[in-house]
Amino acid sequence: MTDGKTEEPVNGLEFVYEFNDPPQKVWRAISIPEFRENWLPNEALAETEATSVTPGREIRYRLREDSPPYLESIVTFRITPNAAGGTSLRIVHELDDARFDKMTKAAANGNSLAVMRAA
Repeated sequence: MTDGKTEEPVNGLEFVYEFNDPPQKVWRAISIPEFRENWLPNEALAETEATSVTPGREIRYRLREDSPPYLESIVTFRITPNAAGGTSLRIVHELDDARFDKMTKAAANGNSLAVMRAA
């Protein structure tokens, strides 16, 4: 029997990692700037502050590519305790830059029928 809850669809990359460390330790690694800087440097961030925080459970950062066209994305870190007493870390990385939508909607071939001229 299910509880009726469904996961929201993900339009991006999703990774799940299992750690032996307790959730509090993993939370510190993703939320304290000095610790986060070791594996997610400020240069990769569009904003150094998190865009949203649910203390001890979820944190989101806005990232920016370091080369043109400098697209922006959101990376979400969700932590939950696992059955072994450690932590499950779910990372969801979604491209949400409005410019990307425009790029994907325009087909390279014009998306029209080929028309040949009569000789």
